[in-house]
Amino acid sequence: MSLTFRELHPAFAAEVTGIDLTRPIAKDIIAAIEAGMDEHAVLVFPGQKLADEQQIDFTRNFGELEGYNTPGHIRKQTDSRLGPGMADFSNLDKTGTIMSDQDRVWFFKLGDRLWHSDSSFRPVPAKYSLLSGRIIPSWGANTEFADMRAAYDALDARTKAEVEDLTCEHSLTFSREAIGFTDLTPEERVAFRPIRQRLVRTHPVTGRRSLFLSAHAGTI
Repeated sequence: MSLTFRELHPAFAAEVTGIDLTRPIAKDIIAAIEAGMDEHAVLVFPGQKLADEQQIDFTRNFGELEGYNTPGHIRKQTDSRLGPGMADFSNLDKTGTIMSDQDRVWFFKLGDRLWHSDSSFRPVPAKYSLLSGRIIPSWGANTEFADMRAAYDALDARTKAEVEDLTCEHSLTFSREAIGFTDLTPEERVAFRPIRQRLVRTHPVTGRRSLFLSAHAGTI
């Protein structure tokens, strides 16, 4: 069975079949996946039953992993139920118990529900985000995506000219204060100092422009 991309939406997103992500993947297939990302921006791999180690192995085909040693987490690796290289977006603590709504980490993680671009608050934002749902709620909790290339294309010429050279400051401080979380330590405020990112970015392969917006963006 060959690698197949099926368009899910006229603007972006495709479903990928004909691949087993639990096994080593040839370089030409990796190149095809990257080309698919360049074209579709979001890829869905249905029916993949991945262990943590298998997901990490697949992820490493596309670059280095972000780590907990870089600014962006108040939950320490030692407090996570997952091993190195994996970020936990559940509401469970390291013992697998549902977090209390009085837990500082639980409050902080509420900011993940805001519309955002992953790691826009880092000097080098993430190239890709690779998500896998292991235990899915019976209703709700959908992860939604937007095509910021299409958003840019929809702007009128005057607005495109206005935003062309603008720069935004991105910080976890902005997104967490938006949900009322202000309990940051002095060390965390230093770690979350604002990072400047261009508002309009150009894709290095396709040349398409997109808007780089996020709940982490506090000022322009």
